[in-house]
Amino acid sequence: MRSTLLCRRTLAGAGLTGVAALLISACGGTATTTATTAAAAAAATATTSPAGGTAPAAGVTIASANVAGVGTVLVNGDGKTLYLLTSEQGGKLTCTDDNGCTKFWPDTELPSGVTSATAGTGVDASKLGTIKSTTGSLYVTYAGWPLYTFVKDTAVGSANGEGINSFGGIWETLTPAGTPVIPSGTSSGAATTTTTKY
Repeated sequence: MRSTLLCRRTLAGAGLTGVAALLISACGGTATTTATTAAAAAAATATTSPAGGTAPAAGVTIASANVAGVGTVLVNGDGKTLYLLTSEQGGKLTCTDDNGCTKFWPDTELPSGVTSATAGTGVDASKLGTIKSTTGSLYVTYAGWPLYTFVKDTAVGSANGEGINSFGGIWETLTPAGTPVIPSGTSSGAATTTTTKY
């Protein structure tokens, strides 16, 4: 009886929810607080690596695949065909959000915390690199070419962007050797280009 009265008096003066919860527990009662529930939920949902640290952010994989009409070319981790823009030779960025280019030709940006792409099947890892935008974002390059997909390639294995002339250059698929695909019977990609309105 004395211990029960002592607990009640202590609880009455505790004033703090967390402290009160601990005292109720010590006195044989039960209590659940928002703070302790939130902490438990955070601990239960935390993603950790096998070593016990935080799991790294998902990266970007560049691989190669046989695409009808262009041959064996670079694709992303989803199997979508990748392109280069000839005006970006040497690694300069001319396809940007500001000029509306990336609305039609999405860039291959690395997630925050990831500093390089992963080489998949048929790709030379030594040719993978990055270029930094003026905002500090990192974009994947291959043999110095920034890589893009095309919004009209809605299915894996399509290359509807090949040879399109827009945004100051020609859009070409890229071989695992790091060279633009040149359609057979032509000496340059520009000889067979088409202009497309989006």
